[in-house]
Amino acid sequence: MPRLKKTVAMIGMMGAGKTAVGSAVARALSVPFLDSDDEITRAASRSIAEIFERDGEAFFRARETEVLARLLRAEPCILSTGGGAYLSETNRRLITEAGVAVWLRADLDLLWQRVRHKTTRPLLRTANPRETLRALYEARVPIYSLADIVVESSPDLSIEAMAQRVIDALLQRPDVLEGE
Repeated sequence: MPRLKKTVAMIGMMGAGKTAVGSAVARALSVPFLDSDDEITRAASRSIAEIFERDGEAFFRARETEVLARLLRAEPCILSTGGGAYLSETNRRLITEAGVAVWLRADLDLLWQRVRHKTTRPLLRTANPRETLRALYEARVPIYSLADIVVESSPDLSIEAMAQRVIDALLQRPDVLEGE
């Protein structure tokens, strides 16, 4: 069984599969799976949409950084981060110092297919959510491209197949995942 030596932070756009693929990677490696958004909502006792509405995005981003710092100090795990987490230079530094960033890169059409029916995305509560997603995508891709590892998503791949792609990429980094 390969041994995880550093936390793997799954980064990417909403709908990229950070939670689904991340939890499959964690199961395959027998390590904990954590979701920074879940940890924030648990600590705040309210949903992310409620935090955005009541306290604003800046407040949410500050809590996100606190939670990421705490989770990155804990035992190595697979950590799903919110789509905007990696945009913060502080968060990128925290991830680089304590773990490794894996960008699940998916094209805009695939992301739209996955998120268009979800009502839990506060950033897409706009008059034209497809256009909002495109603008977010174009703004974020240059920053996501700074990730340590990039794994290409494909609509024809199962969650398990994507998880195996991530594991194969991690095995190229013995400082992160030690082979058998």
